[in-house]
Amino acid sequence: MHPLREFVANYGYWAIALALLVEHAGVPLPAETTLLLASFLAFSEHRLHLGWIIVVGTCASGLGGALGYALGRHGGRPLLDRYQAFFRISPAALERGESLLERYGAFTVFFARFLFGLRLIIGPLAGVLRMKPRSFLIFNFLGAAAWVTLIASAGYLFGRHWGELLRVMARVNVLLFVAVGAGVVYFLWRRHRRNSRAAV
Repeated sequence: MHPLREFVANYGYWAIALALLVEHAGVPLPAETTLLLASFLAFSEHRLHLGWIIVVGTCASGLGGALGYALGRHGGRPLLDRYQAFFRISPAALERGESLLERYGAFTVFFARFLFGLRLIIGPLAGVLRMKPRSFLIFNFLGAAAWVTLIASAGYLFGRHWGELLRVMARVNVLLFVAVGAGVVYFLWRRHRRNSRAAV
């Protein structure tokens, strides 16, 4: 944690922009922790301002998502397959993302921001699946704004309880991931059952 703290303390808004831009483009980085840490520093040391953290974070997250979408749209499935192998993303994670996009469309882009696994792949995956650019950009920006505002505000408001906040966020991520996974399994089961009945 110390090197990350020094990085954020030394480079401020540039550190936030870099971490959120790169992670939302699809590269695994501790963007959530960076955002929390920046907000904690805004609370405890007044080196940064919460309002600017939210503005910079939202812009960087939105731009990163758009970059991931563009890469997926122009690179196609082969690029996504290479990306999956390079970062060791499980086939189950891609299948979950595809199922959610198929069922809920652009709303998946919004809610994917709150799940680390889906946050990484949703931009490139939406591009590969040819989601309408306008729909993606709108929900991508709205999701970025909501996620950044929530995480940054939590880091600022609970600055005195930094360690406990990190533990709570980790538990919330796990619970959300399990809930989404259960929803996808249920959806796939329903679709399989419906297809089986149609085949009879």
